[in-house]
Amino acid sequence: MRRLDASAPGFAAAFDALVNDRRESASDVSADVAVIIARVKAEGDAALADYTARFDRFDLDAQGWSISKQDCAAAYAALAPELRDALNLAADRIRAYHAAQLPGDRDYRDATGARLGARWNAVDAAGVYVPGGRAAYPSSVLMNILPAKVAGVERIVMVTPTPDGAVNPVVMAAAHIGGVDEIWRVGGAQAIAALAHGTARIAPVDVVTGPGNAWVAEAKRQLYGLVGIDMVAGPSEIVIVADNRNQPHVIAADLLSQAEHDPTSQSILFTDDGDFADAVAAVVAQLIPTLSTAATMQASWADNGAVIVVPTLADAIPLCDRLAPEHLELAVDPADADALFARVRHAGSVFLGRQTPEAIGDYVAGPNHVLPTGRRARFSSGLSVTDFMKRTSFLALDGASLAAIGPAAVALAHAEGLPAHALSVQNRLEKRPR
Repeated sequence: MRRLDASAPGFAAAFDALVNDRRESASDVSADVAVIIARVKAEGDAALADYTARFDRFDLDAQGWSISKQDCAAAYAALAPELRDALNLAADRIRAYHAAQLPGDRDYRDATGARLGARWNAVDAAGVYVPGGRAAYPSSVLMNILPAKVAGVERIVMVTPTPDGAVNPVVMAAAHIGGVDEIWRVGGAQAIAALAHGTARIAPVDVVTGPGNAWVAEAKRQLYGLVGIDMVAGPSEIVIVADNRNQPHVIAADLLSQAEHDPTSQSILFTDDGDFADAVAAVVAQLIPTLSTAATMQASWADNGAVIVVPTLADAIPLCDRLAPEHLELAVDPADADALFARVRHAGSVFLGRQTPEAIGDYVAGPNHVLPTGRRARFSSGLSVTDFMKRTSFLALDGASLAAIGPAAVALAHAEGLPAHALSVQNRLEKRPR
């Protein structure tokens, strides 16, 4: 764990190193992924069956390609009541939050009488990738499916690996709540390729979303353009700005809530009190061995964790903006949190006040937890309804509005050396008889 002091000599260089640290997998998987994509495109289901047998030790032809809606409904019915209620609460809140994101159409006339506007429509089909094995998160199922449903997508396809045939029943229950239309038992880069290119069994989709490993992320990157994607996500991260009025054990748990995701996750604390910084670090060290995810957390905290002491908490905000974190907690009094938040420019999602842990946003708060990582919050946003929609603009002119703006179009067309463009407008301006 790094301990930095913003007032110390050499801080600028040390912080630059922290900002520029690339925590994504060091291995270059692009060539392997390109081979997988090409094979799925050429061989379709045969390639999927072979890769699934090789990587997941699962025979699709013998044991089944898909998971039925009936099986998902049965998994939902078999849940413990408190877990079923928790999933339903999460779904209700996620659905309501995203319903408020629906964009409105525009249709108006300007001063020339021209009619202008735009109309929003959902894509026809969306694919959702759900990791299998250790990283099987029913919360991510809801976060990806429900915005697509709210957007009005008619066909939602889920792909998920089932290593050794294992299916997570809570993931199946979440799929039932979300209303998935198809679930295919394939994963990895080959699943993304199938969603993009289509196979005999799996019809192609228009947009692919959902988290995955380095192969999945690279497949999304390579196939963007053939399909839309949500983002190319990397390791999780949390930045916390906290004063000494917090309990050290509370902030320590918040830091570890992201460290337990993966050894490459990053957790950073900014505080204006050096003694508090040391207290939190001490609690983190004590807490890690007591939790079942200790090995992952220890690697994450040792390699990527940081505690940074700043003169004032306001001094932390420009540093946070440089990190552009996936999650930013402002663990201070509400008024102070609002004042700090007003200065924040770059963060995937911000959690305001001492009683708003990031973990609540992973499950039941409502805003989407699929967020940009690796400083991508500088230019991108979390998953939303509009990721499953597209906007079509429209224009309607009459004689008067064409006369008002047409001559300028003719002049610009000639300036660009495009005489047919100019003629297309000029013919209407001249109103030549047939």
